[in-house]
Amino acid sequence: MAQDILIVDDDADLCSLLACLLEMEGYKPATAKCGLEMHGQLKKIQPALIVLDLNLPDESGLVLARQLRARADVPIIVLTASQDRGDLISALELGVDDFVTKPFDPKELILRIRNVLARGAKRFGHSQRLPERISFDGWTLDFAACALLDQNADEVPLTPGEYNLLAALVRAPNRVLSRDTLLDAICKDNEPPLPRMIDVYISQLRKKIEADPNVPKLIVTAKGKGYRFAGLAKQA
Repeated sequence: MAQDILIVDDDADLCSLLACLLEMEGYKPATAKCGLEMHGQLKKIQPALIVLDLNLPDESGLVLARQLRARADVPIIVLTASQDRGDLISALELGVDDFVTKPFDPKELILRIRNVLARGAKRFGHSQRLPERISFDGWTLDFAACALLDQNADEVPLTPGEYNLLAALVRAPNRVLSRDTLLDAICKDNEPPLPRMIDVYISQLRKKIEADPNVPKLIVTAKGKGYRFAGLAKQA
């Protein structure tokens, strides 16, 4: 089955050219000219990779990259016309997979897309699919069902915010996720939640999954930085 590739760039000519080249390579390209359209496309498709311009008319590409990385492990290649190394460092810190400076040879970008997808295949298996379930300390997080299961495979009630926050933490074991990253994980499209909600969700999750919520072992606080998932996570 052809893989979906999402191109997010406000340059219509560039999007058209890349889409044509991707089709010739056997991919299914989709395009978006801004962050709002990107969110709309993500409701319809599950791209194998996203090509993301950092300079968009409605939102910084760095903010969008942070939102994407908080919610999923989809590979990201960022594009920019800026020569500012700060953009490069910021993008790499967010965990993007590659970085291309404009102007560039479109065929080179296609090769980079192919290489990033190949690396993903080696990491997650030839199907290039991410794990549908991850287990930790007797719990199982089912990404396909958006559900948390206990040791008896019974579903534990979670609000959408609790689920999204837990999923972001579990997908990044032993990494400190900043409050901004976690806010991105629980936001609804372009409607940002109140910062206080992070503390509320963390407290609620600890009551549901920690042996002792007052002495958390799974979701630990990195003082002044954010939170870290310290459980032993493995593909179920």
